[in-house]
Amino acid sequence: MKNSEKLSLIKSFAEEIVTEEELAQLLEEKKHPVAYDGFEPSGKMHLAQGIMRAINTNKMTKAGVKFTMLAADWHAWANNKLGGDLDKIRTVGDYFIEVWKAAGMDTENVKFARSTDLVAKQEYWQTVLKIARESTVNRIVRCSQIMGRSESEALSAAQIFYPCMQCADIFHLNADITQLGMDQRKVNILAREVGPKLGFWKPVIVSHHMLMGLGEPKETGLTGADRAIAMKMSKSSPDSAIFMTDSAEEVERKIKKAYCPEGQSSDNPVLEYMKYMVFEKFKAVEIKRPEKFGGDAAFESYSELEKAFTDRKLHPMDLKNAASGYVNEMLEPVRKHFEKNAKARKLLEQVSSM
Repeated sequence: MKNSEKLSLIKSFAEEIVTEEELAQLLEEKKHPVAYDGFEPSGKMHLAQGIMRAINTNKMTKAGVKFTMLAADWHAWANNKLGGDLDKIRTVGDYFIEVWKAAGMDTENVKFARSTDLVAKQEYWQTVLKIARESTVNRIVRCSQIMGRSESEALSAAQIFYPCMQCADIFHLNADITQLGMDQRKVNILAREVGPKLGFWKPVIVSHHMLMGLGEPKETGLTGADRAIAMKMSKSSPDSAIFMTDSAEEVERKIKKAYCPEGQSSDNPVLEYMKYMVFEKFKAVEIKRPEKFGGDAAFESYSELEKAFTDRKLHPMDLKNAASGYVNEMLEPVRKHFEKNAKARKLLEQVSSM
């Protein structure tokens, strides 16, 4: 694959690249640059972390990038997830890795890591402290958004360390590219600023879209990335998210009640599912409906589907039924893995009981 094709493939899912010129140069200089993403193990995994993450990761690996998926257990501990029980957090981390493997992620070119392994090294903590020395408390507090916290919340001393640890992760995982969601932008910018000062490098940022929750979005007064973060899918509101091991009936129930105003394409979570997952996975879709409502309809691209919807030629319930069917098709291999694999089944039982 030509470097121009690799760049186009990465751009196909990137919401923002900082900077595109640096990414192009990196692809010229390195045959297999390294990218990473990290997640706090803090409960059941939802679609954005599972299916959408696998789709984007596979595009990166197809472009020749070696990828590291980090189960950030110590970060979740610092952020007081699961009551600060590190053993539970580590169990969820193991469950995350099982989900990623079952979700169709290119495991040949993806390395699974845990922050437990990073923090065991003295050099890692030296980097954390060097980053802290280069940063003001106010700057770190502004990065608190990466933990799902606002600047107005009172942070514990452990949470102050969190952005410094996330910056250190980049350099100790040898990541040329940070390939995380738009909600992690502030800490990635911090890494670009402090990296060269500490003898490291300036990582390229490739930020992906934040999949919105299924409920009606509330007007926040925010714009751009901040608005997307406020509207993103959240585990704290179970009906706003579909989880990777939800039953087919549960998927249908959640999508059936999802916000999907007729003819409206903006802030429509069902259309987002179709754009960022269904068309990425299946390339073309077919929507079944009775003859009296126009009969079956086929769409070769998302733009065709969106136009039919905004022209009111496609009813929200027909769209929802199609979305449910395709999402269930994507989730079925994951469900089967957790049913048939004894290790995976036990992990899911443990996570479900937390």
